[in-house]
Amino acid sequence: MQLNLRTDYALRMLMALAATDRTLSIDWIAQRYAISRNHLAKVAQDLAAAGFVDTQRGRGGGLRLARPAADINVGAVVRSLEHFDGFVACMGGKAECMIDGACGLKPALSGALEAFLAHLDGFTLADIAANRTRLLDRLTPQPA
Repeated sequence: MQLNLRTDYALRMLMALAATDRTLSIDWIAQRYAISRNHLAKVAQDLAAAGFVDTQRGRGGGLRLARPAADINVGAVVRSLEHFDGFVACMGGKAECMIDGACGLKPALSGALEAFLAHLDGFTLADIAANRTRLLDRLTPQPA
């Protein structure tokens, strides 16, 4: 299983916000992670729409966690950005399959997906960004 790039970027963005505990610009985050600013701007919109970050426009603006990191569930973040209904064609209801209903693939995959998400539900943003010092060391440019 592979998460989409937007989810990867969203989790990285949230960890940077949790580690710094301050307002960060998209440019700052993009530079630190060497990610396209345009891609991050779209991800920031998704995170804001889902209520995980607050955005502030203008000089001194940027992104800030909308609530404490301990109150942001990793499983909820992943669910908000991924589209699991099309995990395989028969699960999304869009493709017809000659053996749909007769095979055991759909329930097997559904169970695996539920277990994956249930495991992520056991973690908060505070958990995955707990080593703030190390995260900040990695995100802070080192003198050349």
